[in-house]
Amino acid sequence: MPETVNNKSVFTLLEVTKSIKKTISERYKDAYWIRAELNKLNFYKQSGHCFPELVEKQDGRVVAQMRSTIWSDDYIRINKRFISVLNEPLKDGIKILFLASVNFEPTFGLSLHITDIDPAYTLGDLEKEKQETINKLQKENLFGKNKTLKLPLLPQRIAIISDLTSKGYADFIKIIENNGRGYHFFHMLFPSLLQGEKAIAALIGQLNRIRKVRNHFDAVAIIRGGGDDIGLSCYNNYLLAKEIAGFPIPVFTGIGHATNETVSEMISFHSAITPTKLAEWLIQRFHDFDDPVEHARGVMIDKSLRLIGEEKKRFQSEVKLFRSVTKNLLHQNKNELKLQVQSLFQQSIFRFRNEKQQSIQFHRSLSMGTLHFLKNKNSDLENMRKNIHNMSPENVLKRGYSITLLNGKSVKNAEASKKGDILHTTVFQGSIRSIVESSEKPDIHE
Repeated sequence: MPETVNNKSVFTLLEVTKSIKKTISERYKDAYWIRAELNKLNFYKQSGHCFPELVEKQDGRVVAQMRSTIWSDDYIRINKRFISVLNEPLKDGIKILFLASVNFEPTFGLSLHITDIDPAYTLGDLEKEKQETINKLQKENLFGKNKTLKLPLLPQRIAIISDLTSKGYADFIKIIENNGRGYHFFHMLFPSLLQGEKAIAALIGQLNRIRKVRNHFDAVAIIRGGGDDIGLSCYNNYLLAKEIAGFPIPVFTGIGHATNETVSEMISFHSAITPTKLAEWLIQRFHDFDDPVEHARGVMIDKSLRLIGEEKKRFQSEVKLFRSVTKNLLHQNKNELKLQVQSLFQQSIFRFRNEKQQSIQFHRSLSMGTLHFLKNKNSDLENMRKNIHNMSPENVLKRGYSITLLNGKSVKNAEASKKGDILHTTVFQGSIRSIVESSEKPDIHE
């Protein structure tokens, strides 16, 4: 009963909430199938309970929302069915069809108590999203674009998007680094989340990083692996698939499942069921190139050895023939050379004797000629000595000639002196000092 305060009927909050609870429990006695978007699961590991936030959107705008609960036993059962049907656990952002009762508690307010969720409805929604992604990519002419890229004959530089702790990544690295023929690969890890809604942004972010350094790589490998198929719906996301389809270098996928191919795998350059199969595919490309080369190498070696053997035999035969011919030729030339030496020796003796006789005669002739020549030259020298003696200044002066000097220089003509000059005249016996009174120029016509 309400209290009366200032002639007003006043109810307590508890009374009001109890009244609401009674009304709702009487009005909503049954459980109802409801569809909504699971905006946030709110799973608590310690208790195992979930407190999902449910919304309904129209044109991207929230038009209704409500809290709900899933008790731990119900969550375990529902989540197990989801994984078996969808290969996906319950998670944020999916559309669900659930069985719930309307519940109101004075302390917690209005909520829905979920007891069951139909995974077939969510599967249909996920398949619808997948088909919409395919249709968009086809409409934009992107669906097969990555497959048209040119892959190097031997792709050795691989950018890997994976988790360092992923078993699939470890298997992939083990195979490419320990291949039997020693093929060398350069690989670089770009770590990323690999499943769930957050994986979409992480994968796109790493693809954008690789795009900036794409010239350093031949291809990109998205490696997940591990053997389960849980959490693959992110690979049907349009934004991720569009990034892979339009990527400038080939993208490989090895995300570790055998059923229900995702869009990202459909549009990638090459898709393998597991990281192991992807690594084996890469190695096989090298085998396909290497085997013919090895075969050709073997053929070349075999033919070369055979050709060398034949040429060796031919060479040995030629050597034997050459030795035989050379031996005969040397023997012939040796005899001929011996005869030539004997002939040369005899001719040399004859020539030496002849030249010796001529040399003696020449020596006699040269001696006589030299004596005659010297005798004549001695006579000429004696005549020259007499002439030089007769022409010496002393003998010339003795014959009455004199030498007249003016300032230390001989006077050759009268014009060289003038009145008053002092002349020095040398005669055979003594000298004369004189002063010029006058000088006359001789008459050249006389």
